[in-house]
Amino acid sequence: MTELLKISLPDGSVREMPEGSTPADVAAAIGPGLAKAAIAARVNGELRDITRPFEGDAQLALVTSKDVDEALELARHDYAHVLAEAVQNLFPGTQITFGPATDDGFYYDFAPAEGRGAFTEEDLPKIEEEMRRIIAADTPLEREVWTRQQLIQWFKDHGESFKAEWAAELPEGEELTIYRQGDWLDMCRGPHLASTGKLDPQAFKLTRVSGAYWRGDQKNAMLSRIYGTGWLNKKQLNEHLHRMEEAAKRDHRKLGREMDLFHLQEEAHGSVFWHPQGYKIWRQLESYMRRKMDGAGYREIKTPQVMDARQWEQSGHWGKYRENMFVIPDEVPNTEDEGELVSKDADWMALKPMNCPAHVLVFKQGITSYRELPIRLGEMGCCHRNEPHGALHGLMRVRQFTQDDAHIFCTEKQVVEEVRAFIELADAVYRDFGFKYAIKLALRPEQRFGSDADWDKAEQELRDAVAEAGMMNEEYGWEELPGEGAFYAPKLEWHLTDAIGRTWQVGTIQGDRVLPERLDASYIGEDGEKHRPVMLHRAIFGSYERFIGILIEHFAGKLPLWLAPTQAVVATIVSDADDYANEALAKLRAAGIRTEADLRNEKINYKVREHSLAKVPHLLVVGKREAEEGTVAVRTLGEKEQRVMSLDEAIAMLRDGATPPDLRD
Repeated sequence: MTELLKISLPDGSVREMPEGSTPADVAAAIGPGLAKAAIAARVNGELRDITRPFEGDAQLALVTSKDVDEALELARHDYAHVLAEAVQNLFPGTQITFGPATDDGFYYDFAPAEGRGAFTEEDLPKIEEEMRRIIAADTPLEREVWTRQQLIQWFKDHGESFKAEWAAELPEGEELTIYRQGDWLDMCRGPHLASTGKLDPQAFKLTRVSGAYWRGDQKNAMLSRIYGTGWLNKKQLNEHLHRMEEAAKRDHRKLGREMDLFHLQEEAHGSVFWHPQGYKIWRQLESYMRRKMDGAGYREIKTPQVMDARQWEQSGHWGKYRENMFVIPDEVPNTEDEGELVSKDADWMALKPMNCPAHVLVFKQGITSYRELPIRLGEMGCCHRNEPHGALHGLMRVRQFTQDDAHIFCTEKQVVEEVRAFIELADAVYRDFGFKYAIKLALRPEQRFGSDADWDKAEQELRDAVAEAGMMNEEYGWEELPGEGAFYAPKLEWHLTDAIGRTWQVGTIQGDRVLPERLDASYIGEDGEKHRPVMLHRAIFGSYERFIGILIEHFAGKLPLWLAPTQAVVATIVSDADDYANEALAKLRAAGIRTEADLRNEKINYKVREHSLAKVPHLLVVGKREAEEGTVAVRTLGEKEQRVMSLDEAIAMLRDGATPPDLRD
């Protein structure tokens, strides 16, 4: 008699199924509707193929397309396999390497056949058509368990040298799986959908081709990486493509050139050359943040760029973070043509990748009493991190950046109140810029300093502060993220949502008991004894560079008037109005409006187009009539109609809009 398996469902019911049954069989037993809708399964919490048999009694939750995150990951993984088969069908001799799902699609790396050359975007339409043919064939995706030697031999026999190399490095005895679709297969952990036909042939698009080194090492062979975006249906794809088009229009690198804000070049990889217009934005943000920090009781300091390696060893960064640090020999370099530039005996220093250890050193100067706490030290601190060249991206990921950084030194009893106050400060700042946001708690990683008891306490303090601020709810997107904290502390993160729905992790606060211990920071308590302060690391903008990039893309370059580098341009129609234009310019500047004059002998439509491209918020057009009447014709960016008003009215309107939000009544 066949033994029956007990399959427990989320509603508490239990289904008895014969040995060899699959989640698909359970779905069919429940009803034809579910059998059609179910695409995968969670078995004892593990996401699996719906056709994979149970090994014994199990907890089962069926996955449908309504479980969007899981369904998308499965579909994108399948699209990657279909892409790989299509390429090998069309271009015999091409070798496959790796092809994961990504946040919005998938990619696969290929080694083109000898003599063929790299793939190009001209190849993509043909590959897409072959992918649709494979999807229409509705071929089952079948999971098989192989030994390592089977894998190595199969890949060698089929000319897949890259895969054979990878398989040879896999550990002995590990369960290795392949997924087969017809005659094509690849090594893969899965899971996958039941067949290629479960994909929507109109819900994907191949987007671009780039180069990629085998295993990410530039010493290895250059491969062709084909990217695609994949979704559950055509509507989702179209929405995504529209977002991508909008994102391309808003790209801060493109707008930065058009608005003459900044540039980057190879002579300073990952560092920004700020132009006068761009630095005006920076200065406005810096002034705004200084006012907010002054109002919240922070004291601004300035600390060195270069510190001895022994300080970084003591803080723990030398061991945990050295690969991202720029190190400097502490000796005069050899100036002769012969010999090593730096001796083997050189001591080492490092450009600071963060401000925290230096702030501890400031705190440690003199004796601090508990009566002085909390002490809030802020710094517009310039830092350097040795990011890989390939990871750099405009203002969003750089090597040199400036943080709106601060550290709060407080007693154990003050932690929750200080974090709550920071939460409310961050809320006020983000609201001033019009951002909605979510708050997330990043919990302890596997590799960390400090005891479990300290981590328990630090995590709970952050929860308590969010609760006291009234933000531990859906309105603020509250979520906990296991394993994503820093090596020394858990942290609250602020994820901003921009105008086209993208999210950006920006602000953070971390409760740290490790660094004060490692750097021997202390204060004198009420009992006359030494005690360790708790150190709260916090930032709101994150870095000025990245926050400016986000603002440019969020506002599509049409920055709020108070942030716009040039707030108004007085443009003449005829040269007879030049004197009046200069008079208007002087009055506007005297009122604190950042104004330029355009007196060129060009047609007014040309001037309007040029200043619109530069995203100047207001163009004040003056001709002979305006000069006689003391008026201006105001053209506002994004509006079709112009308004004629007196110069004084225009100044009052501009002054009101140009007032930073924190200074308005």
